[in-house]
Amino acid sequence: MNEDGDPSRITVALPNGSAEVSADLVMPSSAWAFAAVAHGAGAGYRHPFLTGFADALAREGVATLRFNFPYVEAGRRMPGPAAHAIATWAAVHAELAERAAGAPVFAMGKSYGGRMASMAAAEGVIAPAGLVYLGYPLHPPGNPDKARTAHLPDVSQPQLFVEGTNDPFIDPHEQLEEAVASCQVAEIAWIDGGGHSFEVKGHKRAPAEIAAGLAPMVAEWLRRAHSGAGPT
Repeated sequence: MNEDGDPSRITVALPNGSAEVSADLVMPSSAWAFAAVAHGAGAGYRHPFLTGFADALAREGVATLRFNFPYVEAGRRMPGPAAHAIATWAAVHAELAERAAGAPVFAMGKSYGGRMASMAAAEGVIAPAGLVYLGYPLHPPGNPDKARTAHLPDVSQPQLFVEGTNDPFIDPHEQLEEAVASCQVAEIAWIDGGGHSFEVKGHKRAPAEIAAGLAPMVAEWLRRAHSGAGPT
């Protein structure tokens, strides 16, 4: 696999055949942890939010592997079947675990990508050291009756929900808090005033800068999750 922004290809075994997806590995000189990072439903693996997040995590000593889901690789805008995303997570996690050589491997994702990671973990398809959701899409905006939470208690690994307080995907907050309370080991990190991509009204910042600001907090949680310290 190529490093530091050079594209690579990962083969994914899909139910109807195989597919290849693009991926970028960002490797700091002495990585203590590795993380696969998935994109949201409407953006690919090189969206500035993800590249800014990966670069900032590298400064914290965390290597990252960003990747496309097959529907984006094929040039489609709408996500494909969940089974395809879960199969992609399986392939990416296996690739990264081999690369990590015993170091802890985490699963992270922006919105849709994080939800697909949680489903893969709930089904036992991946077994990361922990999972980080950057804006978990609890339900479609304005439709809290369509909560995507039933599988979350089946995830045995520690989970961190990084959530903006103004995110319409988690309104009302009580619904998210109840879902997190139902998990085996989970906590919420609130970003005051943040929207679904952690933008704050009245504070204009580029997506890469916004994401980079999340990295130190996420890295600190990774250390705690790996050490078994648990939620604070």
